[in-house]
Amino acid sequence: MDVPIKISVIVPVYNVMAYLTRCVDSIRKQTYRNLEILLVDDGSTDNSGALCEKFALEDKRIRVFHKENGGSSSARNLGIEKATGDFIGFVDSDDYIEPEMYERLLAMLLEENLLVAQCSRDEIDEQGNRMPDVCTPPEAQVLVESEDFLRELLMHRGDCSFCTKLIEASLLKQHHFPEGELNEDFRLLVELLPEIPAIGILPEQEYHVFYRYGSNTRTRDKEEFPRVFTDIVNNADRVEALVKEQYPGLTVEAERFALIQRLDYMLHIPISQMKRDNTFYMQVCGYLKSHRKEIKTNPYLTKKNRQYLLLLAAAPALVRKVHAGIRGFH
Repeated sequence: MDVPIKISVIVPVYNVMAYLTRCVDSIRKQTYRNLEILLVDDGSTDNSGALCEKFALEDKRIRVFHKENGGSSSARNLGIEKATGDFIGFVDSDDYIEPEMYERLLAMLLEENLLVAQCSRDEIDEQGNRMPDVCTPPEAQVLVESEDFLRELLMHRGDCSFCTKLIEASLLKQHHFPEGELNEDFRLLVELLPEIPAIGILPEQEYHVFYRYGSNTRTRDKEEFPRVFTDIVNNADRVEALVKEQYPGLTVEAERFALIQRLDYMLHIPISQMKRDNTFYMQVCGYLKSHRKEIKTNPYLTKKNRQYLLLLAAAPALVRKVHAGIRGFH
């Protein structure tokens, strides 16, 4: 008798009492029943950890792990280490999923003999309203070769989130999410792509991202800015190096990606941090100045982005101040 395929669903948990029940219930109600749910309490200071233990008493498929706070990547890595399933999925603790999500993903994996399958997603605000799609779902089920998938990521049209994916466990057991960094999904996915011949994508929006207004205040944005955008820009450089080695046909797209990530940096950096003693800021300024030719000739840049990049290369502080005035804050 064949042993049923097991799915491990990893949920990092940190101070999410208000949303955790909805999240866990949506996993427990999956139509595919042979799964384990790994709740990794990442040093919560509210009662989230105790709530996890309550869930474990109610459902024998739930396993709980408590650890010191180390961030989402650290919690995910512990979950991967403890997972016993054949395939692994992830759900963020304030999000929730449709009942047939993992059944559909697994069916596609087995049908097409894939390592990774992905569903589509939407974003829901606190009032229950759907927000504009971050990634446009395909019209029908589709197989995308890794190079084409990477192209979509580089053009800011693809979905790098691990939460929308079901992945063969052996693939993740050999890798880890980078700890102490942000933009970690993008970095790990790009590292995995050379080992993934193709990814299957479902059109159904089975994963619901819960968008909390005010979860990132301007004060926190200023505090987190150096870390967030340093990781984003560094990851752009990593993927550009990978492209040159593994996917040379995407060189121009990777160059565009590196420029756009730096444009995002320059349009969001707090004006107070635009100083000569800010080493990373000065590096970005130098990059834009030395890449004027690429800015002028890259066919994938919009006219607006090209103009912004050229202006920022010439007068970054002035352009940032004007942009801040248009947005209404600094």
